[in-house]
Amino acid sequence: MVGVNEKAEITHIPEPEGVVPGNGYTNVVTGTGRLVAVAGQVALDSDGKLVGEGDPEAQARQIFENLRRCLAAAGVGFDEVIKLTYFLTDIAYLPAVRKVRDEFVDVSRPPASSAVQVAGLFRPDLLLEIEAFAVAP
Repeated sequence: MVGVNEKAEITHIPEPEGVVPGNGYTNVVTGTGRLVAVAGQVALDSDGKLVGEGDPEAQARQIFENLRRCLAAAGVGFDEVIKLTYFLTDIAYLPAVRKVRDEFVDVSRPPASSAVQVAGLFRPDLLLEIEAFAVAP
C-alpha cells in the first residue's frame, strides 16, 4: 500500500503547442511510478443491484464511488488518476457525468479524458461505464 505522505509524480500539460485547451480535462498527463488500470465500472452496488435506473447522474455517482473503492484497493485516489474514459449510451448524459466527476477530481488539474457514445452496454438498463488509469508512486 502507498504511504499517506507518498505522492506520484504527475505532470499536467493542459495546452500543448498547437492544440486547443480541453474543456474540463487536461490534454496530456504524464507520471512516473506504477500504472494502475481500473476496469470499466458501471452503476451496480456491492450486491450487483442497479443504482439509479434511468438517471445518469445517480448512475455516475455510483460509478465514481466504485472507482474510488477500486483505486483505494490499489493504494491510490483520484489525485493520482491520469485518464478517465467515459462510455455513454447517449452523449447528452455528459453534463451529468461531468457534474459528478467534479465532486471527485481536482478541477484545477483534471485528468485526461475521452467520451465515447456507444450503441449499448452489456445490460440495457446501464447508461454509462467509466474506466480509469492512475499512477501510483
